[in-house]
Amino acid sequence: MNTIMTFLFEKVRKRIPINLGLSRPLKLLVLNMLLGALGCSAQKFDSKSLFDGTTLNGWETVNEENAKYWSVKDSAIVGGDGITNIPVNTYLHTMEKYGDFEFRCLFRITGNHDKGLINSGIQYRSVIEDGKIVGYQADIGKGYWGDIYDEHRRALLNYGDLNTVKHLLDEDGWNSYIIRCQGNLHELYINGVKVNEYLEEDTDIPSKGVIGLQLHKGGNAQVVFKHIVIESL
Repeated sequence: MNTIMTFLFEKVRKRIPINLGLSRPLKLLVLNMLLGALGCSAQKFDSKSLFDGTTLNGWETVNEENAKYWSVKDSAIVGGDGITNIPVNTYLHTMEKYGDFEFRCLFRITGNHDKGLINSGIQYRSVIEDGKIVGYQADIGKGYWGDIYDEHRRALLNYGDLNTVKHLLDEDGWNSYIIRCQGNLHELYINGVKVNEYLEEDTDIPSKGVIGLQLHKGGNAQVVFKHIVIESL
C-alpha cells in the first residue's frame, strides 16, 4: 500500500464515528467503499513526482516578489509561516502543463480564523496571463472545502459536497486531495471521498495548464503540501 493509501486507510479507520451505530463488519464495508472511491488511483500506476523533497526546482511563483512566502521544510512545500499576515494572494506553480491527469497530494492548513481568512487551493489547468494565474481551483479551507472555483475568470463553479467527508476531515491536520480531469469531466476527492463533480460545457476554456498552489491573503495562514504526484490519463 503506497503512502497516500496508507494515510487514507488510517484516517478513515480512526475517524468513522462510533455514533453511526455500525457493526464492525459494516464499518469495514464502509471503509472499503470510501477507499474504493479513489477508483483507479488505488491501482498501481507509474506516477510522476512534482516535488523532489528538497528544492522548488520545477516550480516558480506567478510574481517573483512573492517567492519569499514559499519554502521547503521537512520534505514539504510550505506557504506562509503561520504568523505573518499574508497581504496578497500568492501562487507557486509548475513550469510544465498538464491536460488529462490524476493529481494527488497530502496537505495541511493552519492559522487563526479569528484574525482573518485561512484559505488555500490547488490550481489546475491554469494559465498565467498578465501577472495572474487563471483557471480552475480545488478549494481548501473552512467554508470552502471541495469547492471548484475558477480563479480570475468565472468565480465559483460548483460547491463541494461534504456530507460524508465532514466525518473524516481534520481541519487542522493532514488530509489528502485527489484531482482527476479527463476530457471535460472534473472530479475532486478529499480523504478518498468524492466531494465534487463538474462537467465543463464551455469549449473555449483551456483544457491544459499548470498545477499551482495558493496561499490566500487576509490572514496568517500556513499551508503545507507533500507527496505531490501526478499521472497522465
